[in-house]
Amino acid sequence: MKEIMAIIRPKKVTKTKEVLDSLGFPAMNAIRVMGRGKQRAILNEISFEINEPELLDMEGSMRYIPKRMLALVVPEEDVSLVVEAIMKVNHTGQIGDGKVFVCPIEEALRVRTMENGDEAIS
Repeated sequence: MKEIMAIIRPKKVTKTKEVLDSLGFPAMNAIRVMGRGKQRAILNEISFEINEPELLDMEGSMRYIPKRMLALVVPEEDVSLVVEAIMKVNHTGQIGDGKVFVCPIEEALRVRTMENGDEAIS
């Protein structure tokens, strides 16, 4: 099993969820996150005004940029399919497209049924 964590643009979440669901991976966690890489501002990414001074630096660009982090655990044989789908949906060729991380998972347990391993994530 592997955990796939994807940091993506907020406006790409719905399409990403739809594609993953159509591929048979409906279960995920979506978390609002703030961060930054090389991207220094957002153009046409958010529909609200930024009034929090801690988010802006002296030049008026953003210190932290709102993103979404999707996290899902998949069987090892499905990692390539899921990663490729996330990459395809989120690729614009512009700075700020995001990052995808793949991490090993030692064990998974479903509390309700006491299932473990791949059965716990299916």
